[in-house]
Amino acid sequence: MARVAFIGLGRMGHGMAGRYLEAGFTVAVWNRSKARAEDLIARGAHWATSPEDAAIDADAVVSMVADDEASRRVWLGQDGAAANMKAGTLAIECSTVSHGHALELARELNGRGLIYIDCPVTGLPSAAAEGKLTLLVGADAADLEKAQPFLRPLSSTIRHFGAVGTGTVFKLINNLMGAVQIASLAEGLAMAEQAGLDMNLVAEALATGAVASPQVIRHSKRMVARDFSDASFTAALRHKDAAYAVTLAETLLPGVPVSRAAVEAYRRARAHAPDEDEGRMIEIVSQPKR
Repeated sequence: MARVAFIGLGRMGHGMAGRYLEAGFTVAVWNRSKARAEDLIARGAHWATSPEDAAIDADAVVSMVADDEASRRVWLGQDGAAANMKAGTLAIECSTVSHGHALELARELNGRGLIYIDCPVTGLPSAAAEGKLTLLVGADAADLEKAQPFLRPLSSTIRHFGAVGTGTVFKLINNLMGAVQIASLAEGLAMAEQAGLDMNLVAEALATGAVASPQVIRHSKRMVARDFSDASFTAALRHKDAAYAVTLAETLLPGVPVSRAAVEAYRRARAHAPDEDEGRMIEIVSQPKR
């Protein structure tokens, strides 16, 4: 059976690695904390001592880490995966990274004879564990065809946007728009609270009205109830993605004031509770006016 190395076992990566085990792949895993891998090891995964170790004899290496720095480290750093990957191996980057980093990483890995697939994803951790993510791919068509057996365990929904880097462009647009929606939702709900409206009715009306979106539907009731027990995406990660998106936007457009405002809102949210659910944005905007 094909061999997969999976690097990064956070909220999303853990479920994705599990999908390869369920599909019958031989799976080596690496994470900064081995504790995150214990149940995967019990299910048959092989623990690797480094990304380089995980990549030995792999047919595909898949990464799901936090940001550019982590991505660069696990692929190209000391004990990075690229050091031991044989020519022709698939390098599938599922992390949300900056556009510039995606292109730089592709050049570096292609220069080593590896096949780089730009493959950020959308979906909640539950979708990752169930193989129901949406894959946002940038790749040569022939390379994407070669990667199909390694993408199918993760999802049946693959959106191919074009050449390497285009998947990341769309992912950054997607997450930036999510940041704008959640930040404006927090402000709207805070206004309704201060005005004394029935907040359960407000949440219902927003979630079923013209401004409803998956983000509004998911976060409105949680914000009203201040229930952030089921955290799936942190303020720090959303700020990172929005900042990457604005950096890209500023190379393409004359001005992006709404996007910059969302980045600033998430900068404040990150300072308030960086590793907690992004819905806590409501706690910041609800603070009494001074």
